[in-house]
Order: sequence, then C-alpha cells, then structure tokens
Amino acid sequence: MGWRLTLRPYVLIVPALLLTCGILYPFGLGLYYTLFDFSASKPQPDMVRLHNYETVFTQDAFWNSAWVTVLYAVGAAAVETVLGVAVALLLHRSSIVGRVLEKILILPLMIAPVIAAIMWKLMLQPSVGVINHLLKPFGLGGVQWTDTPTGALLSSIAVDVWVYTPFVAILALAGLRSLPASPFEAAAVDGAGWWYTFRRLTLPMLWPYVLVAVIFRFMDSLKVFDIIYALTEGGPGDSTVVLQIRAYLEAIRFQRYSFGISYTIVLWAVVYLAAMVLVRHLGRIQRKAAEAK
Repeated sequence: MGWRLTLRPYVLIVPALLLTCGILYPFGLGLYYTLFDFSASKPQPDMVRLHNYETVFTQDAFWNSAWVTVLYAVGAAAVETVLGVAVALLLHRSSIVGRVLEKILILPLMIAPVIAAIMWKLMLQPSVGVINHLLKPFGLGGVQWTDTPTGALLSSIAVDVWVYTPFVAILALAGLRSLPASPFEAAAVDGAGWWYTFRRLTLPMLWPYVLVAVIFRFMDSLKVFDIIYALTEGGPGDSTVVLQIRAYLEAIRFQRYSFGISYTIVLWAVVYLAAMVLVRHLGRIQRKAAEAK
C-alpha cells in the first residue's frame, strides 16, 4: 500500500508530461527548421542560421501583414468587448425574454468559424447576396463588401464579431451574476443613477472578467486564419493577408517551408509577449477589484 501512495503523484503527472512533450517537440523541431533553407526546390538544405528571420523583418510584406493583423485583432477585440458587455447587461435583467435570448446567444459559438465565414461570404455577394437585397429598398444595394481593401477587412472583422461576441457576453454575464449585491443596494438607497452605478461600481468590479475575455479574444484574433481565408483568401491584393495567412502562403503555396515556419515563430513570439503584458495587467486589476470588494 505504501509504494502505491509513493507512486501516485508520478502516475498523475504522466498525462501532463506527455502533453508537454507533444507540444514542445513539434515546436522545437519547427524552430530548428528555421535555421535551414528547406524548400521544394532544395530538398537538401544548407544551414543559414538566422537568415530567414533577417529576410522576414526586411520584407515590406511582413510589415504590411503585421499592420493588418494588429488592425484586425484590435478592431475585433474592441467591438466584441463593447457589444458583449452591452448584451450581458441586457440579459442580466431577469425576464422571460432574457432567459430565451440567453439560450439563443450561444448559437454562433456552435458554428465552426470557417462555416460561418462561408455563410457570410454568400450573404455578402454584391449581386445575389441577401444583405444587399435587404438594403436595396434603402438605396444601399450593390455594395462591394469584400471587393475593396477596406470593405474586405471590415467584413472580416464583422464576421469575427458575429461569431465571438456571445463568448464575451457569456463571460461578462457570469461576472455580473457573481458581483455582491450589497454595494448596489447601498447605491440605490443613496439615490445613485444607473450611469453612476455602472461607472463607479459595476465596471470596476466587472473589469477582471471583461479583461479575461479581452485576453482570449485578442490572442485568438492575432493568430486568425480560418475566417479571413474562407471569406477573402487574403484579398483583394494583400489587404487582408494577416501573419498567419502569410505563413501559409510562404510555406504551402510557395513551398518555402523554412521561411514560412519563420513567420509562425515570429507570430508566436508576438502572441507570447502580448499575453504576458495582458496577464500582468489582469493581475493588477484583480488585486484592485479585491480591495474594492
């Protein structure tokens, strides 16, 4: 019996160890490949050390993709946060309609993002899409939603917002329901208005939950691929070519494998650094919220 108790901690850690190895091995292998010039035209590569990274950072295509990625991530995360909190505040009011809408809210999350993007691609077609058909009576028909650089980027963000706003709303709603009632009761007795209560009580205590949603959505938006590729394939031109799509084009379409992997490593570093900054900020916000309670 004693030896079983001794071995139990080591047995329990085996799944986590296997998972860690399963993550670190392909990552390390990819990092190793970036030191060579693997490509379809050069199956016997030479070691080039950091030349792939030097080429990445000196390309205009990289900086264009980085700028598009930042615009997409910031725009999608910001709109989803505002709409998600607004929806959560509406659903927080107990009513039959609110309970029904709460169940309907998760429907976009049940659809694969690539399927949602294809669905919206059909609806946004200038000639046969249902969106222009509905806008035609208002004199807004014939809009080229995904045929212009600005329209393609905004349409991609709109699809992301449609898919993931419920995620933010669910997290914000869970946070609202966990807030203590006593501060709000005291504010109501003192005659505080809705806006004052929201600004001084609700938002400061809710902010840690909102920031968790922001971290998840911002990190996910930085490495987006499926929605943009299914909707615009990076076009028109390279107006919606984010870093993930640029890596795909280099590694798969142009068959420059090591160079494409270098893009993914750079993207990983960007996501990792952004996550560190946001998580540290979350820790400070949580401590302030705990002191406020």
